[in-house]
Amino acid sequence: GLTTREREILTHLVAGRTYAEIARELVISEKTVSVHVSNVLHKTGTANRVELAGLARRTGVPPALS
Repeated sequence: GLTTREREILTHLVAGRTYAEIARELVISEKTVSVHVSNVLHKTGTANRVELAGLARRTGVPPALS
């Protein structure tokens, strides 16, 4: 499964945010965002963030940002 932070970052990716936007919102570095995205890609077996966002939208995970 995904960690809480990974799910949070995935939510932002699905919303179409850039690494810089995610980093600013979560008060972390872009490199840290990149590491989390890499971990999520590995855990889900997806090849890139576009494929990952599509999978998340199809499965409804994570829930949309409010």
